[in-house]
Amino acid sequence: MSARGADAPEPAQTETNAGTTLSEVTVNASAPADPGVPPVKERYDLPQTTASIASDVMEERINVVDTEDAVKYMPSLFVRKRNFGDTQPTLATRTWGVNSSARSLVYGDDVLLSALVANNNTMGAPRWGMVSPDQIERVDFLYGPFAAQYPGNSMGGVLLITTKMPDKPTLDMSQTEAFQDFSLYGTKGTYQTDQSNVVFGDKNGPVSWLVSENFQNSYSQPLTFITSATIPAGTTGAYAAQNKLGAAANVLGAGGLLHTQMNDISGKAQWDVSPEVKATYQIDFWNNDAQSTAQSYLHTAAGTPTFGGASGFAGSNYTLDQSHLANSISLKTDTKDTFDWEVVASNYYYLEDIQRNPFGVTGGSFTPYGTITRMDGTEWSNGDVKGIYRPDFFDGTHEVSFGVHADQYSLDNPVYGTSSWNTGSDSGNALYTSSEGSTMTQALWAQDAWSFAPKLKLTYGGRLEFWEASNGYNFSSRQNTLGVVTSSTAQNQPGIEDVRFSPKVSLDWTPSDEWELTSSFGQGYRFPTVTELYQIVSTGTTFATPNPNLKPENVLSEEVSLQRKFKDGSVRLSFFNENVFDALISQTGYLPGAGQTPYTYTSNVDSIRNTGVELAVQKDNVVKGVDVFGSVTYVDSEILSDPSFASSTGTTAAGKRVPYVPDWRATVGVTYHPVKRLALTSALRYSGRQYSTLDNTDNTENVFGAFDSFFVVDVRAEYKITDQLSAAFGIDNLNNDKYYLYHPFPQRTYSAQVKLAF
Repeated sequence: MSARGADAPEPAQTETNAGTTLSEVTVNASAPADPGVPPVKERYDLPQTTASIASDVMEERINVVDTEDAVKYMPSLFVRKRNFGDTQPTLATRTWGVNSSARSLVYGDDVLLSALVANNNTMGAPRWGMVSPDQIERVDFLYGPFAAQYPGNSMGGVLLITTKMPDKPTLDMSQTEAFQDFSLYGTKGTYQTDQSNVVFGDKNGPVSWLVSENFQNSYSQPLTFITSATIPAGTTGAYAAQNKLGAAANVLGAGGLLHTQMNDISGKAQWDVSPEVKATYQIDFWNNDAQSTAQSYLHTAAGTPTFGGASGFAGSNYTLDQSHLANSISLKTDTKDTFDWEVVASNYYYLEDIQRNPFGVTGGSFTPYGTITRMDGTEWSNGDVKGIYRPDFFDGTHEVSFGVHADQYSLDNPVYGTSSWNTGSDSGNALYTSSEGSTMTQALWAQDAWSFAPKLKLTYGGRLEFWEASNGYNFSSRQNTLGVVTSSTAQNQPGIEDVRFSPKVSLDWTPSDEWELTSSFGQGYRFPTVTELYQIVSTGTTFATPNPNLKPENVLSEEVSLQRKFKDGSVRLSFFNENVFDALISQTGYLPGAGQTPYTYTSNVDSIRNTGVELAVQKDNVVKGVDVFGSVTYVDSEILSDPSFASSTGTTAAGKRVPYVPDWRATVGVTYHPVKRLALTSALRYSGRQYSTLDNTDNTENVFGAFDSFFVVDVRAEYKITDQLSAAFGIDNLNNDKYYLYHPFPQRTYSAQVKLAF
């Protein structure tokens, strides 16, 4: 399978700390549209440090085009968004980087948007497109694996997107236009994005409903460059360059010039069965039609354009047709009395997911034969039954929460040959590779928040998980230059299962209304995803191999957090430490007997540690009309032990930094309101150097494939023309920093938006 993409005013973002409830956040920000359904942290009295942002603050400060833009300035968070309409924007947290999609959880209301079929920055990215930006009411992020109701995938944190629900006739419409100026090597151009969004709904008696449609037409900058150690004989136009290891990697052309037409249609209906019982059904349909093209810089001696025989051009030229469907249903009580409960079930299903690539290149054209990669039928389901019991005993008040969880993830990923790559059928054609398998988890959990003294609260609990992987099957073949299968192997992979228990404990002390000190400990287990176990992937000349014998990674996390709250802001200082045993880390290298063909594989690294400190500040009206927000995070990241690592250069992994975890990450922003209806925002974002290899040998910066440090400046102006009509203009990467996070990232980008809301 080829790579997808080519590998006065309202206050701002607010902070609450472990042991507090989001009711304080909703005072400082904007309240949820339906105050009868409190945020999850408040409903379950969860112990985590929390960062939150409301929709009106987003509109003031952030150039939001895609839903994932909403978290742009939240403390320690970074989304690997390569382009508007990106289908691979993974969430990086303070202890995990851009390739760790399964080490955080993203929810849109009750639907799990995280694709826990994988842990990578391709198909593992959260399905952000299932929620349109104008649907968002608020976003909350819970740091760390300290709540028993979430699995070990919460080691990085849990992002909760709450969408709107109307109590009267509602109509929101917006139009967004964005333009990126890009110039690198032989590619120069302006790349445009158009986005239209409409949200409308109403409440009639006990029934409320909301419908949203978001359409985006987007053109991206090159997402890859085609490189070669040598310049093809008889050609000119290549650019001399290196790869991240310092070896020759001459740039022959650009790939991943992506045109996407993306549409998301969602509907949500809520029935107030009684004043204390609500039933909700939600459906989301997401469709993406994409075409990626390649641009060669090469010419023959006669001046004729050519691909120079470089097969990487074929991998960057493809079409992609995707249609996905998500459903969820829930029934919840909110009596705020002795007992409440809820039942939630959701499913995410790939109705159609087909990618078509040419097999190779000939001269200045692509071969007519090629490959068809299918993901149709890949899906996941989640179900939860939860309860909250609020008794008074043992000289204190308690909130005991408990539940049962079940999930199932299935992978179906065949790759076929075809005589006509852009129009042919896969029916009756040769099977090139196949990856199948499933994982299943069942869990029991319980947690008690015990206020045993006027200013002290102890939260303790645990999670018992039963996990298994089964039905693993792999088929792989070799083909000649005409795409004809010359040999093949098939393997039924062994099933594996495991049982683990994860304890949690947190102590919260609030000596006054202004101060809060919290100490938390949590253990969690992240079980291997079905793709880490069973998926075979080819990306150009790089092959990803599955590993059906992986062990779950075991994380031990601690945090001590001190917060000072103000009437209109807060300052928080958090010290955190995370030790992970049997960490599941993907690495690209050369396997014995494989010659110079690079392979990507996931293995268990014995022990790693991430220790750091995070300072988060938010204060409105520092002087009249001026709000400030920001955070600084430092992480000392180290591989403590990895005796199984073998390097062709003789280097070791022990003592090196953990891949994809930068040392520093910072955001500083200011919003100024010169008049009531005008908001002017400027924000600075910085990320330090990071490595993508276990032995940290990728020391060459500012080249394709590297993971660079970056410093960007964003600006935005929003003007409320009337209470219903607003207009905004912004620039991301105003200073035009040119950097790579493997892919070349967007350069200076302009955006403008008009929004009408009734």
